[in-house]
Amino acid sequence: MSHTYALQFIHIVFSAKDRRNLVPAELLPRLIAYVGGINRKLGPDSIAVGGTPNHLHLLIGLPPTMRLAEAVQKLKANSWRWLGEQKITFEWQKGYGAFSVSPSMLRIVKTYVQQEEHHRVRTFDDEFLALLKKSGVQCGKNEALG
Repeated sequence: MSHTYALQFIHIVFSAKDRRNLVPAELLPRLIAYVGGINRKLGPDSIAVGGTPNHLHLLIGLPPTMRLAEAVQKLKANSWRWLGEQKITFEWQKGYGAFSVSPSMLRIVKTYVQQEEHHRVRTFDDEFLALLKKSGVQCGKNEALG
């Protein structure tokens, strides 16, 4: 076989420093669109981007030639730079959550990433801890939210 055929679907979550609402609400749709554009340049499989003033969710198809850490670093660095250009004092929290997604679950996870309803009834901390638990990631609350 002369080509490599592989695609991993990943749900990525990362938050603003100290999970503070640092992105102005009126700028959030532009940030989401910008991050989607960054991801499309990294690989053609950006499926969904969503978030709030204190965190973002991405559902991506990670190409076989790119490491997850590299993709997240590029997404965070470029979006941080863009926010600075908008005169926003901003910093992403160190670390991120990344959860594999079965192709059969893409529609459900895409809907989750794009909706805002769960953010009205749950804090980021509660949402992130639930994602870790659902994915089988074993860690303490302090370690997870550091």
